[in-house]
Amino acid sequence: MRTVIFDLDGTLADTSADLIAAANATLRGLGGAPLDPAGDRAVAFAGGRAMLRAGLARAGLAAPEGVIEAAYGQLLDHYRAGIAVETRLHPGAAAAVEGLRAAGFRTGICTNKPVELARALLAALGARDLFDGLVGAGSLAARKPDPAPYCAAVAAAGGAVARSFLVGDTVTDRDTARAAGVPVALVTFGPEGRGVATLAPDALLDDFAALGPLARRLTAGRR
Repeated sequence: MRTVIFDLDGTLADTSADLIAAANATLRGLGGAPLDPAGDRAVAFAGGRAMLRAGLARAGLAAPEGVIEAAYGQLLDHYRAGIAVETRLHPGAAAAVEGLRAAGFRTGICTNKPVELARALLAALGARDLFDGLVGAGSLAARKPDPAPYCAAVAAAGGAVARSFLVGDTVTDRDTARAAGVPVALVTFGPEGRGVATLAPDALLDDFAALGPLARRLTAGRR
């Protein structure tokens, strides 16, 4: 089966505002500087620990790993409580995935977001049934850019790695695809915009309306 695997944060949905809100709620208790929902999108997509380090550094505070790990648990609690306050699927994402499935593609998600939070977010967005498989942080010992989570996501979707490709938004996704030996398309509506072209992906995706033809092209002739 031809299979398309998606990153979640930044690729299918802009989760940055809710991630930053959770980070700021945590940083307030640590005396850290707040992050900016508009200017710190790229920091948000680097993960919860990266947001905490940034907020503490901006306040001139030390960020020992023990402090970060303890605060990270608090951040997850805040995020879980407000997981879809501002988050929405990107325009056209649901229709594009539905179109792929109608055309016979399998679809799945490979994310470094904790898997239970990924499930909760998809449920809150009404999108869980759009995907045949989901692999997130905690599903395996490894995380992207190790290829193991990607391969597991393809298997969970019922596909074959040799007839699959990844849609993502960061260098981590590019490196994951290269490690797995599959093509990668990077979206241009993330925080880096068309700057992701410098990562030399196999394709750029400017609009989810173009995903169907792109999927057919990237899987054509692959066995």
